[in-house]
Amino acid sequence: MGWLWAIIVGFVLGVIAKAVIPGKQHSPLWLTTICGILGAVAGNAIARALNVAETRGIDWSRHIFQLVAAIIIVAVVDALYMATLGKRKRQRV
Repeated sequence: MGWLWAIIVGFVLGVIAKAVIPGKQHSPLWLTTICGILGAVAGNAIARALNVAETRGIDWSRHIFQLVAAIIIVAVVDALYMATLGKRKRQRV
């Protein structure tokens, strides 16, 4: 059940990150979901390191760390994806 939640949270974080980043992102949905999962893991690690991983009520700080990490990861991976895709297109011509 943990993997299912990781995929769902990763999907949601990835889609929100794509919506926040200005301009068009060209990475496919599966890659965005993986980036969201990585953002969630990184955000949890940062929250744990700062001792704010578990608080009473909703863990807003943990969720903000997850979202910021997902935004950064989606932006970097999309840039790498486009750089790789651009090289492939130039080689075909």
